[in-house]
Amino acid sequence: MSTSEGSTIEGLARVATEVEACRRCAIGTTRTHAVPGEGSPTARLMLIGEGPGETEDRLGRPFVGRAGELLTKMLGAINLQRDQVYIANTVKCRPTLLEGARLKNRPPTVEEMRNCRSYLDAQIRLLRPEVILCLGAPAAKSFLGSSFIISKQRGQWYPGPDGIDLIVTFHPAYVLRLTGGALDQAKRLVWNDLKAVRDRLAEVRA
Repeated sequence: MSTSEGSTIEGLARVATEVEACRRCAIGTTRTHAVPGEGSPTARLMLIGEGPGETEDRLGRPFVGRAGELLTKMLGAINLQRDQVYIANTVKCRPTLLEGARLKNRPPTVEEMRNCRSYLDAQIRLLRPEVILCLGAPAAKSFLGSSFIISKQRGQWYPGPDGIDLIVTFHPAYVLRLTGGALDQAKRLVWNDLKAVRDRLAEVRA
């Protein structure tokens, strides 16, 4: 292990410890586990989603439910394994609302994303990935602004934090909700986005 890799691991661990102690938002008191993120400290690709769901909250790991299974397949399509990338979310605790007697998932609020942003920024600075892939509109809007429209603006390259190349595709959970022709179209678009990521990583390495 190189010195830089060791310092990145230590830095990510410090962020995780801060996240565990964080109570800036009410969801910090309703979560089961915080979900700081996971992956390789030398990741060239960082994936950023919206927020933890029920399974992620229970296990303390990002993208481990059905959406996580699809994400693993998406990565495999461009010859990447989960342990080669870094996966995080815009918020580190599960955003919920009470529906009857049960907690249901909901999108994170702007305030929740703002409260959590320092942790995400710290992870990006530590990892210095070559490409950031935002999964879904909320993650994209946290970088590109509230006017971002995923149906029109996904699949394009943007300057991300510190000049890192950033691209957006549909969230795996969104794809899983589709059927028929809409599903086929979404799969084609996601595949195009993944190929763009693969090609950009190859360009940077070359």
